[in-house]
Amino acid sequence: MMSRRNIAGLAGLGAATLAAATLAAPGVHAQEANESTFNRIRRTRKLRIAGIVGTEPYYHKDIATGAWTGFCVSMGQDLAKSLEAEVEISETTWGNAVLDLQSNKIDIMFGLSPTPSRALVVEFTRPILQNTFTIIARKGFAPKVWEDLNKPDVRVAVDIGSTHDLFARRVLPKCTLVALKTPDEATLAVQSGRADCVIQVVMLSMVSVKKNPQVGTLIIPSPVLQQPTCAGVRVDADHRFLSFVDNWLAYSTALQATRTWILDSLALVGIQPEDVPPVIQF
Repeated sequence: MMSRRNIAGLAGLGAATLAAATLAAPGVHAQEANESTFNRIRRTRKLRIAGIVGTEPYYHKDIATGAWTGFCVSMGQDLAKSLEAEVEISETTWGNAVLDLQSNKIDIMFGLSPTPSRALVVEFTRPILQNTFTIIARKGFAPKVWEDLNKPDVRVAVDIGSTHDLFARRVLPKCTLVALKTPDEATLAVQSGRADCVIQVVMLSMVSVKKNPQVGTLIIPSPVLQQPTCAGVRVDADHRFLSFVDNWLAYSTALQATRTWILDSLALVGIQPEDVPPVIQF
């Protein structure tokens, strides 16, 4: 039978252990907070990426199963494999993606354009592809040049916080901007007559018109305006993760794996290689 003295000793030991753990916890948390992205991935064997619903061919989420597909998901899976890790996907929006990187919710965001405002707070990899800005125009509206849109009586739909939004505010300051929460809402604004056109990069506009030909006509106004599409990563004093991703991208591009991932994702929505405008470079 255990004596009162032994019980008291064990109680004291337990209290001391708890106190030690409490004192150590801030140090542990601080260590984790200061841990580099590369070291955290290697330690946890998890690569955290984001997914955006309804942005095929970048991302697609099956509502029934919850499974993610799309070329950005394929890239994330292959990058994770190269890092001997597994992918974890968190749902987000284009507008919140940078905040997710800053708050350490994700490790990398595929499909971001390296705008100056974003580059102030996150870092970018080498380009994945060169994306072309297009519009999907309502019936009877057929502008030939971008300046045709830069008028107060032209209603231009965009999804808030996206590259399309930033592009419109910079290039079309005189238009009437119809800023909506999601890409789908912006596209539907054209079909419902709420907007004259929606701005989308060609990778998205091809899919939008393929899925719903009644939404409008895909037009590439002159001059052809493009932006690189990259991956964004959190600012990190240790640049090993960014360097690793750049090397992985160069390797994947040289093997035409990137091209295969993109074409495979386009094929899922019925777009064949011959349907892709030659202005797209990947």
